[in-house]
Amino acid sequence: MRRIVAAAVTALVAATLAVGAAVGAVALLDATPDQPNTPLISYDTSPAAP
Repeated sequence: MRRIVAAAVTALVAATLAVGAAVGAVALLDATPDQPNTPLISYDTSPAAP
């Protein structure tokens, strides 16, 4: 009987850790980056000077 309880508790703890890790991974992927969304290359669109 003790082994069954130990196995059930171990499975419950493992499932809880797996759900926590999944929620943490989703939270990390959903985080917005700190850097601004500016282009690396910009082209001059002003009219050319004569």
